[in-house]
Amino acid sequence: MKNDKIKNIAVIGSGTMGSQIAMVCALEGYQVTLQDISEESLAKAKQSLEGHMQRRVEKGKFSEDQVSKAFECMRFTSSLEEAVKDTDIVIEAIVEKLDVKRALFAEVDRLAPAHTILATNSSRIVSSKIADATKRSEKICNMHFFNPVLVMELVEVVQGPHTSEETIQVTIELTKRINKIPILLKKEINGFVANRLLGKLMDEAVYLLENEIANVEEIDLACTKALNHPIGPFALMDLVGIDVAYYARMQNFQETGDESMKPSKIFVDKVEKGELGRKTGKGFYTYS
Repeated sequence: MKNDKIKNIAVIGSGTMGSQIAMVCALEGYQVTLQDISEESLAKAKQSLEGHMQRRVEKGKFSEDQVSKAFECMRFTSSLEEAVKDTDIVIEAIVEKLDVKRALFAEVDRLAPAHTILATNSSRIVSSKIADATKRSEKICNMHFFNPVLVMELVEVVQGPHTSEETIQVTIELTKRINKIPILLKKEINGFVANRLLGKLMDEAVYLLENEIANVEEIDLACTKALNHPIGPFALMDLVGIDVAYYARMQNFQETGDESMKPSKIFVDKVEKGELGRKTGKGFYTYS
């Protein structure tokens, strides 16, 4: 399938990542359907996008006309069949649980046209763990965006051993057409490039906190003021969602059986309390 044949895009999962992936595609004129099983989540996604885009209009980054046209290109639905029945590429952005992703991909495979590419936004679960749940393994790949998608430019595209060269080239070209910068990984590896680097930083930040060497604010300040990072590791975990870090570590533990891969007590406590970061109003920091 050539890239100029891509007209319709379906994004599955209306959380922060999914909704913003849908918007960056709609801004470039693609017909985008954002699907979620929860009508409430879809309503929140639309409201959140309206707020984000209005602020960008006020800052002069987009015109009112650009934003209006983007929303005209978007549909919101709770029906998976409606979302994927005519789509050319599906981008999955649901919870980081392998069994849930496999079940979704199997269902999408049944409902979507034969030519449709199925991409997962996951940076932890490589597509070879999902591909055999479908009958189109050559059309399965990772297409990993970064949070916040409206701002972050990089997309990691990963070619699994099952993924065809055509699928990769179409995905790379689509990434460029939505004004993102792709990097191509020719081999699968857990965490890909950026998150492998970031994971080491986060693990060390948690170690320093657990051993009472410094507090959350001080560790974040060391990264922003000494290393010139735009945001500290704890503030970043709050932004992305502490549950995301928790499930990623649980996935690593389940895959390896290595006890050292388990989420730290800090993550477990936060998840049990429902303190997941910005989306719940409290994480390592408290938000109004």
